[in-house]
Amino acid sequence: MTQDDDRVPGDQAARQLRERIGAQFGRSLHIRTLDTGSCAVCEQEIRLLGAPHYDLHRLGFFFTPAPRHADLLMVTGPMIRAFGVAARKTYEAMPGPKIVVATGACALGGVYPADPFVHGSAGEVLPVDVWIPGCPPSPLALLQGLLVAVGRLAEKAGGLSFTADDPTGEEAR
Repeated sequence: MTQDDDRVPGDQAARQLRERIGAQFGRSLHIRTLDTGSCAVCEQEIRLLGAPHYDLHRLGFFFTPAPRHADLLMVTGPMIRAFGVAARKTYEAMPGPKIVVATGACALGGVYPADPFVHGSAGEVLPVDVWIPGCPPSPLALLQGLLVAVGRLAEKAGGLSFTADDPTGEEAR
């Protein structure tokens, strides 16, 4: 396999992401990363997505420090118990529809079992929609996970009306 052949799967995943975001949302998606006690290797891989080689911004993804602006919560780490309340508050501060992505073996519960200091996985505290395995997950695995997350977010957003704020579903007169 040549170096050009290695890039083809990544280019295909990137093209699919760009097309789905544009078609389903007509706007960009904002990601809030949440480190819940990790060793920071997963965060380094996530940061690589913003580098020129992957250029996540061209796909319509942007990182935001504010949960109130986020559509997607990307969680790394084993979810230490001291961080449980802060993680729930971050999730609750996000507007709907929202999606949670557990990233890396620690967030999936595969490294640290539940004990008095650790919940064991992000799913013990937050409603996880997408699981991305790996220690750390590769940037291509992260792109594939984001593609799945976009699909799940589209499913959640499908029943929403963006023309009325009335929770009963009746249109404003």
